[in-house]
This record gives sequence, structure tokens and C-alpha cells, in this order.
Amino acid sequence: MKSLFITLSAVLLAWSSVCYAQTQTEEEGDETGRALPRMVSLRSSRINARSGPGSRYPIEWVYQQKGAPVEIIEEFELWRKIKDWEGSETWVHKAMLSGRRFVRVTNPGLNNVYAKPEADAKITARVEDGVVGEVDKCPAEAPDMCLIKFERVQGWMPRNALFGVYDDEVIK
Repeated sequence: MKSLFITLSAVLLAWSSVCYAQTQTEEEGDETGRALPRMVSLRSSRINARSGPGSRYPIEWVYQQKGAPVEIIEEFELWRKIKDWEGSETWVHKAMLSGRRFVRVTNPGLNNVYAKPEADAKITARVEDGVVGEVDKCPAEAPDMCLIKFERVQGWMPRNALFGVYDDEVIK
């Protein structure tokens, strides 16, 4: 029994070391090798946008909307070149980005939030342009709609009113 415990402990220790090494590589590594472009979100409510990939480059502006979606279009070491909802491109440190999926309402004025993924469904709320919500899903069965969670509201919105999801992307 004691030898079984020692063997299991050794296996778990080795496995945890491998997992730790993979985590460190993921967090501290250079380019990820993931597909570009890809959507992510801003991790903080204050993120410096720089003119180049490094802290020595000047700050062009500061993003102040935590959760806002951005598109990674290029990677260089620990820096990511992003494009925001207005089409502006800049560099941010990868630690300032999150893989959580959010969208920003880009259609001007008030936008309908529906109870079902159908344009003729009951309207449950209206949201203004600029509002950020978390993506719950964008199913293949409803290719033109996504289920979005805002602070106190959840409902379906047309993809063409949102920045943060691709036209043909399926999110489960």
C-alpha cells in the first residue's frame, strides 16, 4: 500500500510539473501560435495603448472599458497588436487581454434585445450603442443571432449590431 502511495505521489508530482511548465509557457511565452485574427477582451478598466510592441514606445491613448472586445491581429513576443471597434490599431501587453468573449453594441441608437433568436420575437429590453455584454452563445442553428448577457438583462441580438464575434463564428 505504501509503495502504491509513493508511486501515485510521484506520478502526480510529475504531472503537475508538466502542467505548471505548460502554464508558464502559455503565460510567459512569446507568440502563441493561435490563429490570427482572433477576438479577445480587455482585462482591465485602464489599459495603455502604445505605438509599438514594448513599454519604451509612447502611449497613444488609454482604454477605459473593461470587457470591451478587441481583435488580435498580430503578435510580437509579449505584445499584441489589436484592432478595436472603431478600427484603431495599437499595441498592448498580453497580460491586459482576456480570452473571455464580450461584444460591444455598434448599431447607433437603441437596439432591441429579443426573447428568442428571431427578429419577430418579443422584445425584452433595449440597449444603447457602446454597451458591452458577455457572449453566452452564437449557435449554428441561429446563424444571425447571439445570446448576450448584459448586467441585468439577457437576450438575443443580431450579429450585425455587434463587434466581437465573426459573421460565421459558432460559440457554444
